Amino acid sequence: MAEGRRDPQPGDLIEIERTFYDHWAVYVGDDFVIHVTDEGASPILASSTSVCAGKAKVKKEILREVVKNDNWRVNNKYDRSRTPRPVKEIIRRAEQWIGVEVPYDVLNSNCEHFVTELRYGEALCEQVEEAFNDGVTAAALGILAGVAAFAARALLRR
Repeated sequence: MAEGRRDPQPGDLIEIERTFYDHWAVYVGDDFVIHVTDEGASPILASSTSVCAGKAKVKKEILREVVKNDNWRVNNKYDRSRTPRPVKEIIRRAEQWIGVEVPYDVLNSNCEHFVTELRYGEALCEQVEEAFNDGVTAAALGILAGVAAFAARALLRR
């Protein structure tokens, strides 16, 4: 399993830790990655500005220029449950997208969806699933707190 390595091989998924989210790219060899990005935005704001615009561009760039000073690692996290496509197919598909403007939606079509579609043939994003689950949990706790407060007020009135 390649998860956590810092020596990427062609076809590997690269996870880059940004301030508020993780950015994803696919390594294609010779120190290059292909990823979905918002041109001209700072790395911290790239995903949020793309959300507003609804569009992003697929670019091929040098890994260290995409990473900048952020932490990164190889993370083929779905290899445990899915079979990756052959490396040549991953790279061929990724290269077909270079320079193309694509729809961007943080919930349904983000950088992690893009690279997992390339590697596994299925657009997956744990970040969205976790955020959704956290939101549902927070909402449920809020409802329970409201019910508890209502019940406590009702008991105090008696």
